[in-house]
Amino acid sequence: MNDIVGTMFNKSFMDELLKPQQLYSHRTLKTVLTRIAHASIMRLNPASMDRLYELMIMAFKYQVFLCPRPKDLLLISYNHIDTIRELVKETPVALNQVEEAHRKIIEVYTSLSEGEFQLLRQTLLIFLQDSHIRVSLFMKNKVQNPNGRFVLSTSGPVPHGIEVPGLIRMFDDKGKEVTRSEFPTGGSYTSPIREGSFELHGDRVIRLGLNMYTVNHPEETHTSKAAPVKADDTPNLLAKEELNQLARLMGSMKSESTPKSEPGFRINLFTTDEEEEEEEARTAGGAGEPLFGVINIQAMQDEQFATQLAQIAGQFADEGEQSDNPGSSSNKGDDLLDMMDQL
Repeated sequence: MNDIVGTMFNKSFMDELLKPQQLYSHRTLKTVLTRIAHASIMRLNPASMDRLYELMIMAFKYQVFLCPRPKDLLLISYNHIDTIRELVKETPVALNQVEEAHRKIIEVYTSLSEGEFQLLRQTLLIFLQDSHIRVSLFMKNKVQNPNGRFVLSTSGPVPHGIEVPGLIRMFDDKGKEVTRSEFPTGGSYTSPIREGSFELHGDRVIRLGLNMYTVNHPEETHTSKAAPVKADDTPNLLAKEELNQLARLMGSMKSESTPKSEPGFRINLFTTDEEEEEEEARTAGGAGEPLFGVINIQAMQDEQFATQLAQIAGQFADEGEQSDNPGSSSNKGDDLLDMMDQL
């Protein structure tokens, strides 16, 4: 974590980020995220990195989309920074980098007008408008629909500086109120909470930008009282064949049972550990053959399959080079990526 924070809040990197510039493309942004993540000992394969990027994009879109007012984008960012500061509080070097970056952000953005914050929020929403990846956490909390779009709440506190809707007041030409009437708002709104702190340290009030996984979810913590469903003991031949195919791709495979002195790698997809122990006890008692066999997958590569995999990988690499060739024009964000290479 210290390595990632040290790279992300590097002085030259932050100076480049805070320069006035056009928004980066999704491709450049994903490359930046990959290099930041790989600044530590952590290594993710492309599929896992794609999922991480999608989760990050949807979490950020949720925060920007539900932001009560444009200026609160700063409070959301400060929540992010406060959390990072807590993670590296035992490392003075990384902590100083976070503090310095926070001061620069305050210096750059505090002076912006409400209109400029609105333009900034609108630009971010346009950038994220085509992202509709479904996130299980959002679906469980009922803040995201099955089509990937977020749900706007019609209740709760209104933004700071805004009156609770539902009242119509009429004034005469002298500015004196003459009539007052009410109308149904279709929701349950309350008075605004106090304004969050825009200083280096303080209570941000707004909850957006905090760790989404620290919230208790009743549907996950409460144990269901429904009667347990008995597991199906019928062996799935298709699943076993798929595992065999996986073993062939990884290398050579032995289907024979290994001696008891050499423990094998057991894969059981359909029963619990207790049921598996009962099955072993039944087999040891002479009741019959076990329903599930032992599949051994060796890490040693087979020459034939290794050659085939190398050919397939080579074809993908050739296609990738052709599709990714930018030509003579330089891509937006190259300067930032070059700087990251030098960190």
